[in-house]
Amino acid sequence: MSWLEPEPFLRGTAWRDGDRPVRADPADLGRLPRDVAARAALPIGVRVEFRAAPGTRAVELRYRAAVPAAGDALRALRHGFALWDGARCLAEVFPEPAEESVVRIELPPDGGEFVIHLPEGQAPVVRGLRPVGGALAPAPRRPRWLVHGDSITEGWWSTRPAHSWPATAGRALGLDPVNLGYAGGARGELPLAEQLSRLPGELITLAFGTNCWGAVPCSAPLLYETTRAFVTLVRRGHPATPLLLLSPVLRPAAERTGNALGATLAELRTAMEEAVRDLRAAGDARLALLPGRDLLGPEDLADGLHPNDRGHARIASAVAAALREAGFVGRAEVSPAA
Repeated sequence: MSWLEPEPFLRGTAWRDGDRPVRADPADLGRLPRDVAARAALPIGVRVEFRAAPGTRAVELRYRAAVPAAGDALRALRHGFALWDGARCLAEVFPEPAEESVVRIELPPDGGEFVIHLPEGQAPVVRGLRPVGGALAPAPRRPRWLVHGDSITEGWWSTRPAHSWPATAGRALGLDPVNLGYAGGARGELPLAEQLSRLPGELITLAFGTNCWGAVPCSAPLLYETTRAFVTLVRRGHPATPLLLLSPVLRPAAERTGNALGATLAELRTAMEEAVRDLRAAGDARLALLPGRDLLGPEDLADGLHPNDRGHARIASAVAAALREAGFVGRAEVSPAA
């Protein structure tokens, strides 16, 4: 059978640069810090979602991806493809890394709806897919959930792409998470807010702030104003889109330690939360707040900053509960765009 075009099967996509899914507007990279632009080139959270007819024995993906160095201790695991059925991982396949190759993933004989998580750290580009026996069709579109944040949102220290908190919450809520997490970034960069305002989506979550303590230090008053400005710019393109802000989760070394401007993470968190409350008081009824301080304990952190798998699962559960409590999921206005 000839190769099927990948575009109808891809989910979690934001922008495209040629045939590459990217996570920042290629026409607007010049206004972004270089570290954010570099992370945006990785297709974090991009997945293949499809329905397989009964009797379809396998799916083959034709792809290209970066090849890890010969001395990389994890080289054999870098090109990992994971097949999921709902909340269950059915199989993982680790082909020998190659710049261009085809991977075959066996499917259950009865067919069904499946997701393939890609080796996102190797910047994969799916060139085509085809069934082995049977037939494939794109999975139904789900509401697009734009999730902006830092390395925690990007999924750092989760052991698999499917275990990041946006991926986990997206499965629980029946959403299509678009992962706009940038490791080292998400410091309230206002050009990103403008890009978010132009990106279609039915639901938005903002989860930044921890890098405003150290990477590019903020004072509490500065972060208060930055948060207000960021939300205001997003609202230019999404005036009534449900929006949840998650303030920074626990970071023990920063909670009571002042940064270069003297602000502790606890003070920065409070400033962000006050900005949300003030925007709500000013009339933004579609804005909700999830305070992040008590979502995790030290045992949920892999390195004192990034969550382990249990930590990602706890954030996912809290975010899903907050979205439900705010009435942002399960309503008619949060439905897939035509």
